[in-house]
Amino acid sequence: MDFIDFLNKKNKSAILFDGAMGTSLQQMDLSENDFGGKDLEGCNENLSRTLPKAIEDVHRQFLNAGCDVVETNTFGASSIVLAEYGLEEYVHEINIKSAQIAKKVTKEYCNNRTFKYVAGSIGPTTKLPTLGHVEYDILNSSYQEQVEALLEGEVDLILLETCQDILQIKCALNAINNAFTSTNKTKPIMVSITMETTGTMLIGSDIASVVTTLAPFEIDILGLNCATGPEQMKEHIKYLHKHSPFLTSCIPNAGLPENVGGKAHYRLTPIELKMQLMHFVKDLDVRVIGGCCGTTPEHIKMLSTLLEEIAPVSKEVKKVKKLEPSASSIYDSVTYKQDNSFLIIGERLNASGSKKVRELLNVEDWDGMISIAKEQQKENAHILDVNVDYVGRDGVKDMDNIVSRLVTNINLPLMLDSTDPEKMESGLKRAGGKCILNSTNFEDGPERFFKILELAKIYGSSIVIGTIDEN
Repeated sequence: MDFIDFLNKKNKSAILFDGAMGTSLQQMDLSENDFGGKDLEGCNENLSRTLPKAIEDVHRQFLNAGCDVVETNTFGASSIVLAEYGLEEYVHEINIKSAQIAKKVTKEYCNNRTFKYVAGSIGPTTKLPTLGHVEYDILNSSYQEQVEALLEGEVDLILLETCQDILQIKCALNAINNAFTSTNKTKPIMVSITMETTGTMLIGSDIASVVTTLAPFEIDILGLNCATGPEQMKEHIKYLHKHSPFLTSCIPNAGLPENVGGKAHYRLTPIELKMQLMHFVKDLDVRVIGGCCGTTPEHIKMLSTLLEEIAPVSKEVKKVKKLEPSASSIYDSVTYKQDNSFLIIGERLNASGSKKVRELLNVEDWDGMISIAKEQQKENAHILDVNVDYVGRDGVKDMDNIVSRLVTNINLPLMLDSTDPEKMESGLKRAGGKCILNSTNFEDGPERFFKILELAKIYGSSIVIGTIDEN
């Protein structure tokens, strides 16, 4: 039985993931030699090469506790992260071995009536693309390499977890789809974002902007993990319950982390975790639960008893679709239908129609162009049009330069305005929110039209279509 069929079975109220790999490994008191040397100490992913038995033991602990899904030991096994340890050449080996270890152990617990699954864990790396820490194409390539190896290791689903930047999520989703195409294998996709105690992701995104941005993508499960305990996740889970078109997951820490003796300490007991997640499963249709940092096999065992006590859902949970058609910046979501106004597009940042913008472009005065954008935001524009089409300039580079600055300085969603799809794509690789592409039509035949539709599908954008006449 594949994972999605198992997820929708009527005899379980929710699916249970495992607990914290890092916490479990720390309790083993491993030496630097176990990691492969002093410089590699702390690189848990390398243990799949140097001490696979330790990883097997962690998986068995959580399977014995009753979990349905174990996560591979690959959270930081992308080339970007492994390069910090000089291990980038082992990406393929580490991911395949980690997947094989998990598959080997889960098979020990499977029979005709019992099913166990392996989630290929992919972390956020250590770089935020929205802040310019890493180029989109480099991040995309790194993720694709990791996903291809996990698929070769026969994971049952892809888990993109602890996401801190919406642009990172979009980039990873595209890499996952590229890997599906290159390997001719398709698996379910689960995305798990991390909301800080501030109420937003690390980059500043609220839950509404996350849902608006990710709604166009082919995701099976969307939820939260890490950073906080379930109490701090409650309002976000309520929003997902009402508005997300995907099934919902909640994999919290064992409470808020505290610094005790220089180490992270988590106070939430197994019974406390069980009681808090009970409400999510019973009342908010959360279909996937588990434990993140600080959760032990005891926490997972208690969650297993929770699922035994809650009656299974009487019918398949429908994917609710109550989200209004919207665009989004990385900070805010804006509905197209305004209750007290028409939708206002700020169009002054337009090189095709503004001499001032062309002059600013010529001297590459990006701060001056940001000032124009901020003026339109103050004047209550809902969407910001961005056009850098100017003969004699490198429009692809100009779009990259201006959008990379706009996304962190302006709260408005962006309308990328150009006659050239390459310029649009340059902006899309910088914009984490849900953009609008302006525009397409059949004036030049279908080729350009379908190219922009392709961009919209890849990057999750909306489209303005310009009609030429009544036909």
